[in-house]
Amino acid sequence: MKTEITRCDATALAGLIRSGELSAVQVMQAHLERIAAVNPKINAIVTLNEHALAQAADADEAVARGDTLGPLHGVPFTVKDSLDTAGIPTQHGSLLFAGNVPANDASTVARMKAAGGIILAKTNLPEFSTWTESDNRLTGRTNNPWNLERTPGGSSGGESAAIAAGMSPLGIGSDVAISVRGPAAFTGIAALKATHGRIPYTGHYPRVTSQWWHVGPMARTVRDVAFAYSILRGPDGVDGYAVHARNAQADNPRRAGQTIRVGWVSDAAFGPVEPEITAAVSRAAAQLKELGCQVEEVALPFLDDPLSPLMLLVYGELVPEIRKLAKGREDQLHAVGKGIYESSDPTFVDFNAALRKAEALRSAFAGWFNQYDVLLCPVTPMTATPHGAQELTVNGKSVSWLHVMSATSAFNLTGLPALSVPYAMSSEKLPINVQLVSRWLNEDLILQLGSMLERRGGMGTLSPEL
Repeated sequence: MKTEITRCDATALAGLIRSGELSAVQVMQAHLERIAAVNPKINAIVTLNEHALAQAADADEAVARGDTLGPLHGVPFTVKDSLDTAGIPTQHGSLLFAGNVPANDASTVARMKAAGGIILAKTNLPEFSTWTESDNRLTGRTNNPWNLERTPGGSSGGESAAIAAGMSPLGIGSDVAISVRGPAAFTGIAALKATHGRIPYTGHYPRVTSQWWHVGPMARTVRDVAFAYSILRGPDGVDGYAVHARNAQADNPRRAGQTIRVGWVSDAAFGPVEPEITAAVSRAAAQLKELGCQVEEVALPFLDDPLSPLMLLVYGELVPEIRKLAKGREDQLHAVGKGIYESSDPTFVDFNAALRKAEALRSAFAGWFNQYDVLLCPVTPMTATPHGAQELTVNGKSVSWLHVMSATSAFNLTGLPALSVPYAMSSEKLPINVQLVSRWLNEDLILQLGSMLERRGGMGTLSPEL
């Protein structure tokens, strides 16, 4: 029964707890036991909530009393260790923050708790959330549960690995170029990067790059991601970018009954891409056509390397912050943090040029989404990579490790919503996800299509056997 509990999604668990078929204590205990059994192999969980079982018992008492229950009542959830959790260490994967215990919750954490969720644990990440592998000097390296020699990605790799391995049903991650969608793809779970500002960033580090960062839900099923998104969205009165009304809709929504127009692309826009991933995207396009969408292969000639301006803008804002933070303690930095510390400041001309490229790309996508409702494309050009890989071979071509972000970074630069959908398995038995992108504020559409595509490409199992 405990194994069955850890294979349930959060939506199902909420219903079972509400009906009394399961107690919150049973659910929490099952996940704690799963953590004890598999986390030593994976190292995704870095800090447990010491009060989780007591809080679960309180949740059961509320059910017994007939109290009004929140939608997530009694359900455990995990939190990336870049988000503040009151009374629970938040260490950002850095020796510089070792033992740091915030007084307040991040807005997203507070909303999950207000909905009845119970923090189970904090999850691993790279130092300052600034790498595509979840490894640091404080809490070590996280392994991919599908293959321990591969990375679960970054920067929300601990979150993705914990959920994929059944240690958590639901979590909160964050994304500046790839960081919820890529780890989701590497581990075969779902993740949403909503429209920028749709979900408040308050209580996340680093704060100085909030113009590009997105906080988002991660889970094994698209319906759980949609469930968490319904709890997390809306302004908090603190984040100056979180200005969209909770139920705001796209400015140019489809008319009722209008056929959904889908454009799909792989190598032509994001190449090189592994053939198995391109085949999965093509197969997903065919399935959407069978489901009644108007589908065609497209090109995105205006894309033109969105990663370079995004990296310049993010690191241009981050470098001075890390220099100030680490001054006199440089020896405590991980190699990634040290690389940031030693980076040169961009010139004003280069920084301004990157901003202009971001504006041009937003304008180009605004025009593109007048012709199409959804873009279907890869999440990553390759499946989960070996730990520490700096050079990769993708479809016969040698590429830098930075190429992993080639199909995701444009949507951080533009703030467009993007969903990572678990879809297929590779010949190496590694997950393949597809990515759905819509116009701003149209998350409901990609969540709808994602639920229709989920695992239809041959990914039958929710979790790896460990």
